[in-house]
Amino acid sequence: MRHSLPIFVQRPLESLAFCLAVLTLNLACLASPLAARPVVPAEQRYLPYDGDLPACNDASVLDRIEDRFDDRESEFWNSGLLIVGFDHIREIGYRTNGADYIPRRFCTARAYLNDSTLHSVSYSIGEDLGFLGFGFGVTWCVDGLDRNYAYAPHCKMARP
Repeated sequence: MRHSLPIFVQRPLESLAFCLAVLTLNLACLASPLAARPVVPAEQRYLPYDGDLPACNDASVLDRIEDRFDDRESEFWNSGLLIVGFDHIREIGYRTNGADYIPRRFCTARAYLNDSTLHSVSYSIGEDLGFLGFGFGVTWCVDGLDRNYAYAPHCKMARP
């Protein structure tokens, strides 16, 4: 009785060439741009964004942070803290997530509180993220007063 050897033992160079060809084809498919998701800038969507956002030092943005901070501290935490002013306002990023995401401006500032303390504030201004999707929305975090750690550690998750 004659025993036959497997094909990869009989012709090792042909088997090796075939394996390399299959591996090369798989790697080419994984690295091709067809495997990536398409990047469509937010301004070119069916319902486009315009990228027009208020500046970091816009009074309406800072007033919204003050008002919501007051609401949260008085109604939820019952602390009596108020923001009485801002300084060192600066932009730290604009559309840092990419051109195909909702336009956002990331900012930091220093807030003066009514108990004579200073806290850094990290906030982002997003287009069409206001009430029911109208106007801009503001997401903010006051360092040291993020009591439920929503943006922990030290408001890092509110920054880009």
